[in-house]
Amino acid sequence: MSEEFAQTTLAMPPIEELYMEPKRKTGKLALIIVLSVVGVLLVAAIASFFGARWYYQDKTYPGVQFAGASVSGQTRDQLESTVQDAIEQTKIVISDTDGVSATASLANLGVTVDVDATVDDLMNAKRDGDVLAALGSVNPFVHHQVGLSAKTNNLDMSTYVAQQFVGEDERAVPSTIAYNGDAHTFQAVEGRGGRSPKTNKVNDAIKQAISMPGSTVKALVTYEDVGMPISVDAANQAANDANVRLNAKIVFNNGQGKAFEIPVDSIASFIKTDGDVEQGVITLNYDEDAITSYVEQEVPNQLNQQKVSQEDAVDDSGTVLATVVKGQNGVTVKNVDNLVPQVVQALQSGQGATMQVEGDVQQFDVVQKKSEYRIVVDLSSQTATVYKGNDQVKQFLVCTGTPGKHSTDPGTYYIYLKYNVQDMTGLNDDGSRYLSKGVKWVGYFHGGEGFHTASWNSYGIAHGDPKNYGSHGCVNMYEQDAKWIYDNCTEGTIVQVVGTEPDGPVR
Repeated sequence: MSEEFAQTTLAMPPIEELYMEPKRKTGKLALIIVLSVVGVLLVAAIASFFGARWYYQDKTYPGVQFAGASVSGQTRDQLESTVQDAIEQTKIVISDTDGVSATASLANLGVTVDVDATVDDLMNAKRDGDVLAALGSVNPFVHHQVGLSAKTNNLDMSTYVAQQFVGEDERAVPSTIAYNGDAHTFQAVEGRGGRSPKTNKVNDAIKQAISMPGSTVKALVTYEDVGMPISVDAANQAANDANVRLNAKIVFNNGQGKAFEIPVDSIASFIKTDGDVEQGVITLNYDEDAITSYVEQEVPNQLNQQKVSQEDAVDDSGTVLATVVKGQNGVTVKNVDNLVPQVVQALQSGQGATMQVEGDVQQFDVVQKKSEYRIVVDLSSQTATVYKGNDQVKQFLVCTGTPGKHSTDPGTYYIYLKYNVQDMTGLNDDGSRYLSKGVKWVGYFHGGEGFHTASWNSYGIAHGDPKNYGSHGCVNMYEQDAKWIYDNCTEGTIVQVVGTEPDGPVR
């Protein structure tokens, strides 16, 4: 053996060290593979979780049950149909020991189901909670049973059962209240003592049906002889409380000068009674469905308004002489459902309320319109002069209102209403009523003051003597002159009344 080979041989590591490094590499590789697989599975699980959460964002989660069956994956519309079907299928069979029985629906027994709230409960089931709850929300093996969102009117329930099981002549009847539409008040209706079914088992059956709708539940009733279940005094107190609500005004306004009050008859339709025959009391509650229906229909009908452009009459220089058409902002009410809890609160308090309705407002614009003619009625000279711009077109003799009693009011106005012929009526100074039939060529410019033919007052017109021959405020004219104004001066023509009535004839 050469010295070089011996040195090389002596430098080699022990045999066990030659195989140690490959073993370490193999272990690390296995660990990497395991961790990679776990990571992939974890990523897949997370992706699956968030994918499921996204898929079910507008549907019910897996494991949500209603009426004993899964409603997983149903949309709101589908759930509404499911709930309605379950309500219709829910029955309560009531019987007594004599073999008499009656099959009732939830509505028969005074149960009001809030379908929208029930659908909300189904949509929200398994959505709330911590991280662990969130992970369980898409787990189909984690179940969540949802019942109906409902409330029971005990007085309606006991009345229904009594009507089904006890003859009218022997039945105990609680005093109650009823609305008198002619008198616009609630009044007490007296009850009487007699035979009464015990309804505690029926109440239990209703609770069971609400928690598990779509099924048939049985209930047994027994009987007892009782005095008047609810007294007249209790009914009178309830009627008084209800009438307080009728007298407390509930007013809506749109913030643009338009408002309306809910009529008493409508308020009465919102008020419902409940009662506890065991305690002998009547309580008031309020029909939110009826209130919702009312505000959704009536608030837009009453408070929506069209935009009206303001029309200003101007002269040649653009100076506004009068507003012929007053501008009005347009309003479209919105979010009227927000009014429902406010109405309920106002009824509960008995204080009434004035409520501002939300709405989109469209500001009116202003249009300037130059009147072709302008009429100046001079009380001092008892004339009516027509101008086109600054140029005089016509001048007429007139006789205006009686000074002091029926003066023609000074000011700037405009012709707003015209009749070619009209019967005129009013009150004389002695309180008697006068009637002037067939008055021709009428043009009103200020309330009941206007131009018109006054064939009976030719002398007053000729002499300009309103003190002795004045009108009730109108401008008396010869027929051909009144007709010229009627034919040539349109509605919107400016009328300026100036001067002072004379103390005698001016001509």
